[in-house]
Amino acid sequence: MTVIIDPDHKPADPATGIKGAPTTDAGKVGVLLVNLGTPDGTDYWPMRRYLSEFLSDRRVIEWPRTIWYPILQGIVLSRRPRKSGAAYDKIWNREHNESPLRTFTRAQGEKLAAALADHPHVIVDWAMRYGKPSIETVTQELIERGCQRIVMFPLYPQYSATTTATVNDKFFEALIKMRFQPAIRTVPAYPQEPVYIEALAHSIEQHLARLDFTPEVVIASYHGIPQSYVRRGDPYYQQCLETSRLLTAQLGWDEKRLLTCFQSRFGPEEWLQPYTDETVERLAREGVKSIAVFNPGFVSDCLETLEEIAVEAAKTFKEAGGRNFTHIPCLNDSPEGMEVIETLVRRELSGWL
Repeated sequence: MTVIIDPDHKPADPATGIKGAPTTDAGKVGVLLVNLGTPDGTDYWPMRRYLSEFLSDRRVIEWPRTIWYPILQGIVLSRRPRKSGAAYDKIWNREHNESPLRTFTRAQGEKLAAALADHPHVIVDWAMRYGKPSIETVTQELIERGCQRIVMFPLYPQYSATTTATVNDKFFEALIKMRFQPAIRTVPAYPQEPVYIEALAHSIEQHLARLDFTPEVVIASYHGIPQSYVRRGDPYYQQCLETSRLLTAQLGWDEKRLLTCFQSRFGPEEWLQPYTDETVERLAREGVKSIAVFNPGFVSDCLETLEEIAVEAAKTFKEAGGRNFTHIPCLNDSPEGMEVIETLVRRELSGWL
């Protein structure tokens, strides 16, 4: 879990037995990268624990608890763990026995630590909102290692209460339990950041240049949220549209070539539209033979990109008459992706280094 080993970290005081008391060295600064989360395995019980934590979050499912909890415990958690486990099994990193999201997030932490090696008093670590390593555990470890300042980075380009806000909630919830609280900065969402738009454009251009076909349509597929959340003030939808608008301009494309869609809907509510799966099928039935899909709202490839898009959407497109389908990987720990993370982190570290 830990990216940099701090030589100044000491065990409990043998005289008092006190462990983890903050040092007087105000020079240490922690950087905490936080991604969505991951199960520990693909079997029923690891999947159930992960889904239970995720779907119990009031930011994710806003239904009244008296209605939602019986459904969650009685129906969803009896069926969905096996279905989700089978999907995770298709993309599981068997070399490390972990999900790709954990693999990429660890790599991002390691590469950010290397990029900040010119500041040896900076300690970089990573955590998950759901699953392990938990935000609370890693935050406590950073404090025990002498970090009196922490920059916390929710790894979501577009802001939503279901993502950025719930990471912030969990982070500050962890601090509530602590006697000592460090100074805190959080990295805001960055849907319009030039370094992010340029990185996406470069990634897309590189990928398309390697293909032996030219996609007639390119789909920007964002994770969806219920429309009711947007009506209540969530800015996510507008931020996704703004990212797509800026990216279209950066690529110099006609607006008809890049479509914005939304995926991963869950439950009976109307979610943000157009839906990715329905759009992919419609395009094929209308005679479009070649498409590409990418996921600008995901910092790292995960179940929703590698299985839902690269596998299932490709299958839907070809079964409906399409011929060529390609999934453009997320930025992950690529040079372009790391430039985005490093740029935003260095900005928030300004004055602390």
